[in-house]
Amino acid sequence: MYLGLIILVAIVAVLLILVVLVQNSKGGGLSSEFSGAGTAQMFGVKKTTDLLEQITWGLATGIIVISLVSYIVASGGATDAGGINSVNIEKAQNTVVPGAKLPSAPASTAPAATTPAAPADTTK
Repeated sequence: MYLGLIILVAIVAVLLILVVLVQNSKGGGLSSEFSGAGTAQMFGVKKTTDLLEQITWGLATGIIVISLVSYIVASGGATDAGGINSVNIEKAQNTVVPGAKLPSAPASTAPAATTPAAPADTTK
């Protein structure tokens, strides 16, 4: 599922790039490509820029939502950031640094084991 969300983010990002490239900062954009009279009535300059702007905002919002969902999926539904496990983080946590003071072991509540007493010498 996580891989699917990452692929979906990549697809939406490519679509966002294409929509932004189609737009023209001078107001021409997609509408200047269609110079037919019927198209000018159906898609005016204002209508085309409105549509492309709405698509741009929609795709940008989609990337944000998918990114948040992928974070929740990766963390296993946990609300803290401790849910994401990385092999490198686990290795770093398990590595003993030379010269570092190790935490002391907790005191055991079980009685200490005693060695059995040596048998008495009966050879006298």
